[in-house]
Amino acid sequence: MPWIQLKINVKAAHAESLGDALNQCGAQAVTFVDAKDTPMYEPKPGEIMLWPDTTVIGLFDANDDMQLVVEQLVSDGTINQGAVYALDQLEDKDWEREWMDNFHPMQFGEKLWICPSWRDIPDPDAVNVMLDPGLAFGTGTHPTTSLCLKWLDSVPLHNKQVVDFGCGSGILGIAALKLGAEHVVAIDIDPQALLATRQNAQHNHVSEKISVFLPNAQPDMKADVVVANILASPLRELRSVITNYCKPGGQLILSGILVEQAEEIAALYASDFTIDDISHQGEWASVAGTRRTASST
Repeated sequence: MPWIQLKINVKAAHAESLGDALNQCGAQAVTFVDAKDTPMYEPKPGEIMLWPDTTVIGLFDANDDMQLVVEQLVSDGTINQGAVYALDQLEDKDWEREWMDNFHPMQFGEKLWICPSWRDIPDPDAVNVMLDPGLAFGTGTHPTTSLCLKWLDSVPLHNKQVVDFGCGSGILGIAALKLGAEHVVAIDIDPQALLATRQNAQHNHVSEKISVFLPNAQPDMKADVVVANILASPLRELRSVITNYCKPGGQLILSGILVEQAEEIAALYASDFTIDDISHQGEWASVAGTRRTASST
């Protein structure tokens, strides 16, 4: 089906009301994008952040009368008479096939690969995690996931107990199992993430080695390795929870952190961990450490 995009630049205060109006006018989807390449950092809990200059994009069926849509937006006062807008025609493509064609196997570290099911495995002798994008965040394409996967590939995991805190798709926990871990406890606040983790574990034949929990049902345990690819704010707020999952001498990897937040997060966890490494990939960072033993504190 061919589509038309209606693009209108507004100030952030008016973006949501414009989005609602576009929905009422028949838009199939509404997207908010940065109009002036302005940096946007982590929102506070429950906060919806928009750029000071925001482009609101409504996606319409190409058969819709866009002149009538614009007139309706003017008549109800959503935009002013003479407001500048743009209409773009989108090529009629098989967008699912287009997306699949551009999702390739990816290597992390020396031996770990993340492979979509519709692609041939590049190296059958490597450690291959079969993962398709789906219900939950985490396919390896985001730098924060990539940083964690490279770290997991670099540390000894044979027979280790692992906690995947904020598991998303389960990619990090499943990768740990494929790399030799004995068991993974996967924790997430989103039931969809736990469902995705179970499904992906079954697809990778490791479901008997992974247990999933909501935070209020999480077990009391000490793991050899803890991975937490979330955001800086929950890493701050849940420091004691995350720390308590890691046994003395155990290893920790934190990500979901902007480069400018890395030193602060490292300093926060340095009260219990020796910080071994801070790595960067683009604008994102990871912090790795080893839990101090009683004799080293």
